[in-house]
Amino acid sequence: MLTSTVCAAVSAAGLGIAAITAYRKRFLAATRIAAYSLIPIGLVMTGVIDWLAGIVFKPTVWAGFGVLALSVVLFMTTRAVERRRGGLGSRKERRAAAADRPDAVAPAASAPSLGAGRAAPQPAAKGKAAPAKGGAPKDDFSDIEAILKKHGI
Repeated sequence: MLTSTVCAAVSAAGLGIAAITAYRKRFLAATRIAAYSLIPIGLVMTGVIDWLAGIVFKPTVWAGFGVLALSVVLFMTTRAVERRRGGLGSRKERRAAAADRPDAVAPAASAPSLGAGRAAPQPAAKGKAAPAKGGAPKDDFSDIEAILKKHGI
């Protein structure tokens, strides 16, 4: 009974806001607000609210949600372990699979490990500073400056 009253009040308030919005000539927004505000009273009229209220106060329902949550956690754990292992069973099987493909390259392999025939030629750097200790060039903005000069900026 209390939930029906609260839902009716929420719907009435939403329809009031929709009326004010329509008065301000924002008809699309007013229609959307009216649609949202009719949802609570529609749920009460169909009996969904009473059904939800009955579920919330039953301990067996909460135990069921706990069992479902445990099932999801176990499923996700097994999927994570399977991905980490690569889907193959033992270490011997993984090594045998790697030996079957000697030309395989790791996904994060750098260009030199790809071999001379596959690597794209690196353009020679003209007038650029040598890389600093961290591996980045001393002048990080030289490429940006060249692009800006090209466009006359």
